[in-house]
Amino acid sequence: NCLRLLPYGIFSSASTSDGATKMDDGDSGGAIWVQPSDRIKLNVGGKLFETTVSTLQSGGPDSLLAALSNRPAQNSQSEPVFIDRDPEIFSVLLSLLRSNRLPSTARRFTKQELADEASYYGIESQLKSVMLPCPLSGIDASLVTTIRPASDPIVSSFTADDADGSVWFSHGGQLSGYDWNLSHVGTIRTHLDYVTSIRRIRPEIAAVGSDVIAGIHFYSLANGRRVGSTDWADPSDPRIYKARVTAIADSPDSVFAAFDCYQKENCILEIDKWSLNVVSEFGRQSGSSSKTTVPGKLTYLPASGVLVGSAVTSGAFGFSGYIRIWDPRSGKVVWETNEPGSGRSSRFGDSFADVDVDTEESTLFKVCSKSGDLAMADLRKLGDDPWLYLLDKNPRMKNIGGGSNSVIHCYRKQVFVGREGELEVWSKVVEREENVERESRVSEGSYRRNYVDKTEDKERGTIKKIEGGGDRLFVCREDVEGIEVWESSCFSGSLSVS
Repeated sequence: NCLRLLPYGIFSSASTSDGATKMDDGDSGGAIWVQPSDRIKLNVGGKLFETTVSTLQSGGPDSLLAALSNRPAQNSQSEPVFIDRDPEIFSVLLSLLRSNRLPSTARRFTKQELADEASYYGIESQLKSVMLPCPLSGIDASLVTTIRPASDPIVSSFTADDADGSVWFSHGGQLSGYDWNLSHVGTIRTHLDYVTSIRRIRPEIAAVGSDVIAGIHFYSLANGRRVGSTDWADPSDPRIYKARVTAIADSPDSVFAAFDCYQKENCILEIDKWSLNVVSEFGRQSGSSSKTTVPGKLTYLPASGVLVGSAVTSGAFGFSGYIRIWDPRSGKVVWETNEPGSGRSSRFGDSFADVDVDTEESTLFKVCSKSGDLAMADLRKLGDDPWLYLLDKNPRMKNIGGGSNSVIHCYRKQVFVGREGELEVWSKVVEREENVERESRVSEGSYRRNYVDKTEDKERGTIKKIEGGGDRLFVCREDVEGIEVWESSCFSGSLSVS
């Protein structure tokens, strides 16, 4: 029994509104109607399976299984189609197509084994939809794995994709990528000895920078090649020479990079994401003081089209720095604050140690360097003193030792704070009013603080960076190998209530 392969499948076909498929056998010109309820037998690795046309077609029109369903109905004398693959994993994938969930037997296989077989059958998207993490809730998140590169395992920077939870990171002068399944997809070596900034700007392209080598550079993880480089240049000013990159952000069409020269001149360049040419320069200043130093963090706000930058310096007299918002379209500053030097007098000297932006809520958060307090500001209502300092009503969670070694990251309307080696989350309080749940009005008690990690987790080292993506939280620690991956349990029902 030989099957005649046509260019786009086993048989050419056309479907009707009732789900039946009209098959052209390619030889006699006869038409054969295949019904969704028709049964199909498959021999996978020597094990016989029987299913229906509709089940195989649920894998999608471009899948191998959908192509196999485009065959005339089998009778008792027909030989089943033979597929030389693992029958046990196929049984799991067939169950997935039937019920849109994985059976308990899936636990016998690694995620990579399931992903490899799903890719062969062309149903990777169906597997991906059931294997991606549950919505991230910091209250019940736990450490699920640590990604460790094979060489130069100390991670210097990383960038997570919010769409699928994949992550790219730099270690030494190398870049490594891990897909939605946290499977290694490739490692490339750059021309840099040490990468300190990385941002994924296209599916296969990363923008990288170093605090010791000039320029921003663009690498393709698909072929390992450098596809472009951009430097800050000004022929009229000899001080603009070998400018290094300290922070990178991106919008749908542009890449924003903060450049710093050895002579302390600094600016932000807007670079076209597709041509990799400079579009504009703004925010130029001489970094002779803490109020004019180069930004160490950049965040683009899609809702308003503005760019938020912040800089923090520390010395014998404590922390100081600024938060500044630019409109890239005009290059002008639309709001700024400097610390110390602004805000209520009772907070003078308690400058921020780190800043981040909740792009979903258009809210700015900072963690104070002395008190360790968390403050928020509505980006739509900024003024001379926009800060609202959040109160922690749990006496067991009282800050001890301030926030000088703190980092902050906003994700999924939650605020994650790393204090030394401890990881905590501030979650928005949900209160009940007339049996209807609603988010409370913004006030000092609008957020509830909880620990994310366990006591033993904080012993692993000081948290250096936190970033969310694909309902995962990625954490790297100072001088500790690899990146931690935190996820929430699908069986949890934790909720902050008033």
